[in-house]
Amino acid sequence: MKYSKIYIEKEIEKHPETLKITSQSNAEIQIIKDAEKLFKKISKAADPIGEGKKILLLSQNKGPFLKKCPGTKNYICCGYKILHIASFCTMDCSYCILQAYFHPPILRYFVNTEDMEKELDALFAEKTIYRVGTGEFSDSLIFENNTNISANLTEKFGGQKHCILELKTKTVNIKKLQGLNHNRKTIISWSLNTQKVIAEEERDTASLDARLKAAAQCEKWGYPLAFHFDPIIIYKGAEEDYKKVIKKLFSIVSKDNIVWISIGTFRFIPTLKKIIETRFKNSKIIYGEFIKGLDNKMRYFKPIRIEIYKKIISYIKQIAPEVLIYFCMEDEQVWQKSFGFTPEQKGGLASMLDKSAKRHCGLL
Repeated sequence: MKYSKIYIEKEIEKHPETLKITSQSNAEIQIIKDAEKLFKKISKAADPIGEGKKILLLSQNKGPFLKKCPGTKNYICCGYKILHIASFCTMDCSYCILQAYFHPPILRYFVNTEDMEKELDALFAEKTIYRVGTGEFSDSLIFENNTNISANLTEKFGGQKHCILELKTKTVNIKKLQGLNHNRKTIISWSLNTQKVIAEEERDTASLDARLKAAAQCEKWGYPLAFHFDPIIIYKGAEEDYKKVIKKLFSIVSKDNIVWISIGTFRFIPTLKKIIETRFKNSKIIYGEFIKGLDNKMRYFKPIRIEIYKKIISYIKQIAPEVLIYFCMEDEQVWQKSFGFTPEQKGGLASMLDKSAKRHCGLL
């Protein structure tokens, strides 16, 4: 990603990571003492979200890098740990919650990676299985042109035996992952959707074919893989389109190298509706049959969700019956009606995922 401008908070102007990033960029650079002034400036733009994607703010993370996934009350959470290396994203998906989550939305990267590494060292010292990911508040691989963050993390996780790192992306920025001592402790994962959804709702992302080609390359490099069908968007012909994506997926990568596949239907907080209407005038995704869920997010009616879940699960199981499939934020009833069991009956969702990680990644 080429930024039009890089802003640097004064206190980290001379930080080694700051100097490394700026030395690799031709963008205009400005040192700022007060980020609030920058936030106010962006907020006044005609499209603050679009404006926030064009610039990069180099900053210091003064809070914890490792956070528990916030989950959602009344829905089953996977017990993920978020590694907060950055905020916001250069890509522009209509349904992205980050548009409404950050105020103002601005691409921010934290340069104090030495503090992050101390937190990881403490986590590894617990000698407990943890699943950690950098793709919650940003895409995991959008900073590859300017940093070595993903490569450094991959090798750091490769040096221990109890935790896995998941790098989740819609890009094909995998070049720096080649030749690393990953020891299968890093899972490279892609968000997948139908090409119709990618073309109409996921601006500036890689095509479906490109994502799968990159996944196949990572598999050749020895990495375990994962995939996320989330959000599943319902439209006329969607079921057949998702079936085609699943068939293509398993024709390109090995079913035995997939650690897990998550699925979840489109859901959104009410404030996101206006943003989508304003920024994606041709999008129809917010006009489906929705009802407010237990988490106050708008969701497809439960019977509609269950119907498409059962079909997508069956498409996957026909080809890869042993692959672990799980829901991102669904309740016990949806699990029971879609899978025929609840996670509690199998020791809990976190346990299911940990077991799959142990099997595929050699965790102790």
